[in-house]
Amino acid sequence: MRKSSLFATLAVGLASALALAGCAGASSSSAGGSDASIAIGSLYEPVNLDNTAGGGQGVTEALNGNVYEGLFKLTDDGKVEPLLATKYTTSADGMTYTFTLRDGVKFHSGKALTSADVKRSIERVTSDDSQSARKSQLAVIKGIETPDDKTVTITLSSRSISLPYNLSYVWIYGPGTSNYKTAEDGTGPYKLGTWKRGSSLSLERWSGYWGGQAKNKEVEFDYFTDASALSNALQTKQVDIVTSIQSPDALSTFKGNKDYTISDGKSTTKELLAFNDKVAPFNNVEVRKAVYSAIDTKKLLNSIWGDYGTLIGSMVPPSDPWYEDLTKVNPYDVNLAKKELAEAGFANGFSFTLDTPTYDPHPAVAEFLKSELAKVGITVTINSISADEWYTKVFKNHDFTATLQEHVNDRDVVWYGNPDFYWGYDNPQVTKWVDEAEQSTTTAEQTAKLKQVNEQIAKDAASAWLYLYPQIVVADSNVTGYPVNGLNSQFYAYDIVKK
Repeated sequence: MRKSSLFATLAVGLASALALAGCAGASSSSAGGSDASIAIGSLYEPVNLDNTAGGGQGVTEALNGNVYEGLFKLTDDGKVEPLLATKYTTSADGMTYTFTLRDGVKFHSGKALTSADVKRSIERVTSDDSQSARKSQLAVIKGIETPDDKTVTITLSSRSISLPYNLSYVWIYGPGTSNYKTAEDGTGPYKLGTWKRGSSLSLERWSGYWGGQAKNKEVEFDYFTDASALSNALQTKQVDIVTSIQSPDALSTFKGNKDYTISDGKSTTKELLAFNDKVAPFNNVEVRKAVYSAIDTKKLLNSIWGDYGTLIGSMVPPSDPWYEDLTKVNPYDVNLAKKELAEAGFANGFSFTLDTPTYDPHPAVAEFLKSELAKVGITVTINSISADEWYTKVFKNHDFTATLQEHVNDRDVVWYGNPDFYWGYDNPQVTKWVDEAEQSTTTAEQTAKLKQVNEQIAKDAASAWLYLYPQIVVADSNVTGYPVNGLNSQFYAYDIVKK
């Protein structure tokens, strides 16, 4: 999910607030080469700088891989690669993982990386007050031992084929600060420069980095609350790159213009109409299916994104290994929707409140849904709430009937196996398949199980998956080396170069 205090948690997605000012930052630097300063325009300012404390999508975008690193790295195309761990071994029963740490790694505070730092960082994610996306998936960790400074041994309560993948989300924190919400101590190629709240956040190349030096001297994330202002900033050279264009109309300025490069990458962000499956009338499968079939998702996608974006029929984007096209399981069919409502005992429709985050595109999506559902006798009351209210009311307290939310992360179909997750979907067979997938001995076994999960949640219309966001990165043609896929909101900046 994006922008809620959960996000990087949801990991989820799953997934906080937009910038507090309309625009920010100085003009992009004219210097090129290794002394370049790269200005990056974004709508996603961090809530704070700690991804275990509800820092939001913005903290992942700015700091993940740039300031903080994990034992593993998730590449822009979704592969898991060793980073601060050089290798690992697994016991025959799959219950113990032993990781060897990279030599020569130091935190920005100057302290050498040790196994104790890794243990402490993982425990921050799994602690009671953590808001990390991977908290529930790392609950399988039974114990962490540090036999020496370079060795970390993790013992599990059950097999976890996804452990290396899940550990790629765990930032390794150094001891150089006591307040990670406002300061940092990472091992990445950049140190935190200046964070001007509501305006910008700068990162400065760190000369003590263990790996290859960043190819630019500095990057500055300039934050905007308005998508049009963000596009204008690129047009007027205030920024060099826009991490994600939010409107197809904004592209008209850049199309066919040799001064700009448009990249249509792969996204993992799903727009959901999430039902509270424990609350009437959405505890009835037929009602959920009827609502889904009453929505012309193709028309919705076109109204929001024009020719961009993808229709999906479940939580799984095409970039996941267990993807299947399930868009026909709950087809747009008003007559079918009316029939399903009648069979569920709601021939005359019903009313419900839709808790709607106030940031784009949710208000426009909510109005579209209200109009569509009125055609089958369903009355929607839109209740606009802030991102922070959404986190407390919907995610934490489950105090809602239905809501809109975007879930950012890949491989997040597994949340439907957790009956305690905010949408309350509870199918024991799905929970069993999710558990079996995680305990698989091969990726083929894992893929087969999660395809079954995918198919079942679509049959149950556990949620209404409205569309997959496009990932449109637009940059000045003099700038190269930036990531083009919107995988989990990360935006690695260290290979960006300017002529």
